[in-house]
Amino acid sequence: MAEQKNPLQAPDSFRVVGTPLVEQAMSSAKICFSSDILRRLGEELNPSVDKGILELVKNSYDADATQCRIELLNTDLPGGTICVIDNGDGMTVDEIENGWLVLGKSIKSQRKRTRLGRIPAGSKGLGRLASLRMGSQTMMTTRPKEVKTAEYNLLIDWSEFDTADLVDDVELTIEQAVQDKGKKSGTQILIENLRNSIGRIDVKRLARELILLADPFGDDPSAFKPELVAPEFADLEALVRNRYFRDAEYHLQARVSKNGRAHASVVDWKGAKIFSSTHDELAMSRKKRPYKCPPVTFDLWVFILNKVTFSTRESSLGEVRNWLQELGGVHLYHNGLRVIPYGNPGNDWLEMNLRRVQSPEERPGTNTSIGRVVITDRSDTLIQKTDRSGFIEGEAFLELKSFAQGALEWMASRRLEIAEKRRAKERASAPKKSSRTKKRVEDAIAKVPKAARENLEDAFESYESLRDHEVSQLHKEVQLYRTLSTAGITAATFAHESSANPIKVITQSAEAIERRGKSNLGSKYKKLLEKPVRGIIRAVKSLAVLGAVTLKLVDHEKRRLGRVELHGAINRDLETFEPFLDGRDVKVEPLLCTGTPYVRGSEAAMESIVTNLLNNSLAAFEDAGTANRVIRITTDVESDVWTMRVVDNGPGIKGISKRDIWLPGRTTRKNGTGLGLTIVRDAVKDLGGEVDAEERGDLGGAEIIVELPVLGM
Repeated sequence: MAEQKNPLQAPDSFRVVGTPLVEQAMSSAKICFSSDILRRLGEELNPSVDKGILELVKNSYDADATQCRIELLNTDLPGGTICVIDNGDGMTVDEIENGWLVLGKSIKSQRKRTRLGRIPAGSKGLGRLASLRMGSQTMMTTRPKEVKTAEYNLLIDWSEFDTADLVDDVELTIEQAVQDKGKKSGTQILIENLRNSIGRIDVKRLARELILLADPFGDDPSAFKPELVAPEFADLEALVRNRYFRDAEYHLQARVSKNGRAHASVVDWKGAKIFSSTHDELAMSRKKRPYKCPPVTFDLWVFILNKVTFSTRESSLGEVRNWLQELGGVHLYHNGLRVIPYGNPGNDWLEMNLRRVQSPEERPGTNTSIGRVVITDRSDTLIQKTDRSGFIEGEAFLELKSFAQGALEWMASRRLEIAEKRRAKERASAPKKSSRTKKRVEDAIAKVPKAARENLEDAFESYESLRDHEVSQLHKEVQLYRTLSTAGITAATFAHESSANPIKVITQSAEAIERRGKSNLGSKYKKLLEKPVRGIIRAVKSLAVLGAVTLKLVDHEKRRLGRVELHGAINRDLETFEPFLDGRDVKVEPLLCTGTPYVRGSEAAMESIVTNLLNNSLAAFEDAGTANRVIRITTDVESDVWTMRVVDNGPGIKGISKRDIWLPGRTTRKNGTGLGLTIVRDAVKDLGGEVDAEERGDLGGAEIIVELPVLGM
């Protein structure tokens, strides 16, 4: 029997034959780090001045400092100095050697609370490296609280590391000096000979980050207060001290407890509670499951920024606008310190502005509100990225975000409910108010001398008739939009259902008939079945296009504002419509100019323009029975104005004046809505442009001319 080999045993070609393993020579080894790693970490972990200095300020926070001063000395040019001074507990020799100088691990990672009860912010020991590398050398002086008479100095010359092969090759010396009796504990760090200058924009950004670092919205007089010695900081600090919270229209207060249960309430600007919720109501969309995140509090102050609202406030509208512009947004505080970039300009991490665009009524945006999310997380459930650019988006962070967004949705729903009740009340009271007003006018006319009374009565009667006609027209228009909304919702539902099953079944069945017919009938198939079967397949493709177009039109992502490339939008629409146009023997001739002109707006707006113009031409072809159907789309750009001309060879504009084609509900078609060109007009205006029409263009049919101001090519 062949020898059974151990599957874990190395093959013979890798074994040392004839030499017992225990007798082989052994040597120790260790992983070493090139000195280049310090330079690379410093550059990659410190993308900006404000981030670097904030890491040192966080070290002061962890040392239980209540004050921390940052001085920028001659930093408008390279070669300047940054000085960070705090009144914290300082460091002993052991804490310097086994903590401050150890990279990748921190003695603070044990997460024990400090003397003042703070949860340390540092956990990786890499942040200060990125900061200290901003200059060519760093001088650290520290006076420990534990040793009253000692002062320790450490000089780091980064040029020594740049010339050394390994990090371990550079020896650092901690020098001890006798501390002056008048000096208290604390640490001073000097970063000298800066590699880059610090401009005004950098200083302003740093000032904002320092102001917001330790939750300036609280009321704790002993809280950590960093200070930047710069005029920009003084201006912002004064702005924060103004605290315009009392002028907010609403204040949302939401909480998640240790067991994951949430609740929320909203108070008005006078402090009166308007409504409140339980966990089940807040977590309705997630089947009432508890939130899997650390304990959280969420406060949001929402402002109604108009003159009417601020006519009853102590502050001016301009003051509050300026305050929100500098400090607005929802800031996130983790264990006492703010986490960047949440709440920074352009960082709408809760998607407030997107939801406001999708459904604007009763929703706050980042420019109309200011808020804070405060998390107490001793177990490091939320983990910050190494470069300190926010949290790793794991389950805990996504649950936190879900809670905050759920609270915003709940508040919007309750506010909308109040608005609906207000409107219903106004609608109910409108006829009574109108009757009372009419009675007062009639009484006033009755008191006028008889000679003038008849003229007044005739004028008032004529006014009433015109007003009633206007109300009737508005009612019809509102009803038309409601009917179309209902039709759109129904069409979207059927489009979704049909694209998933019926159209697929019909297509597969028709293709099966085609295959079997060709196989079993031979030459007879072409004579008997080919034409009707191909007709079915062709018609089904057209139906599929209708479903796809309907679903695309209601896609909420297309309603987001951003850069819209005009030619790209046209080509996408033509590609979508292609099977449908082929099925109706329509030839499209796109003659687009060179370049990529673009505007700022929504893709949905441009799609509405192109889709409705195509539908308009198709309807004209059908009504007139046009043969050899052609739609030509030409574009041109001159003096930053993009012009699109859409012309067909249909019957042109007939039976209605060119002036009236833009009015809602005006149409010559029996089953038409009269809204297509109205939507085109409104969408063009939303994009800042103009639209016009010609009864007959170059091809003989109607020509629509759209002009839009472009931002670039």
